[in-house]
Amino acid sequence: MPAYFDIAVNLVGSALEHEIDTVIEDAAKLRVSPLLVIGSDLAESTKALALTQAHPHRLYCTAGVHPHQASSWNDASSAELTQLCAAAQVVALGECGLDYNRDFSPRPVQRRVFAAQLELAAKLKMPVFMHERDANRDFIAIVKEYRPHLPNALLHCFTGDRAMLDACLALDLHLGITGWVCDERRGQELAALVPDIPDDRIMIETDSPYLLPRNLRPKPKSSKNKPEYLPHISEHIAGLRGQDPSQFAALCYHNSLRFFGLEHDHVGT
Repeated sequence: MPAYFDIAVNLVGSALEHEIDTVIEDAAKLRVSPLLVIGSDLAESTKALALTQAHPHRLYCTAGVHPHQASSWNDASSAELTQLCAAAQVVALGECGLDYNRDFSPRPVQRRVFAAQLELAAKLKMPVFMHERDANRDFIAIVKEYRPHLPNALLHCFTGDRAMLDACLALDLHLGITGWVCDERRGQELAALVPDIPDDRIMIETDSPYLLPRNLRPKPKSSKNKPEYLPHISEHIAGLRGQDPSQFAALCYHNSLRFFGLEHDHVGT
């Protein structure tokens, strides 16, 4: 059975928070391990770090400020984030980026806070874990400015069009693909693009508890997505790409370990 690395799990501040141990165990039974716990603001990132420290090698985390929470950024945020990123379990700075779909924070604030985090990631020599929705032009412009100084950069939950894919690949970004691609209504455009992502740039994720794959059978009683469903997503993507499911899972797993600098933590898996 292949191994899988779920690079986006919202274990804190979500519907999964009250069943964390079960989620981790059920995923591990299907060799979905490790899991990357996402921090969407500094308080949540602190919780995520504490959680990873309680589950060594099975959980890692990010630390950062999501565009929804960009208004929470203040004069002390950079120093606090720097301190969080010093922990070994924090393997990327983020989730940071732009979200013009919800506009929970004003767009100028989102842009300023995104740029501040990219600047910090460059200074700390850390990979960045990024979010973008309905903000293609501004996102690409800001990333382009900082990309030469970043060791690695990932746009997670990629759902863009052909132009966005080309722009991301031109900036040497990694792309995370979710169960969005399993949605026969919304995911058709992405399904057509997935074969064009290079083997060394693709990673897979659930973004659980969100984005439950619509073609999952039998349909779970709960509408919550979970890391244990990652093999289903992986197999579906492999089919779209015309690749052997086990080989595709292996390349995504090793892409993820390499991106987050975890090869030595998971030797032989």
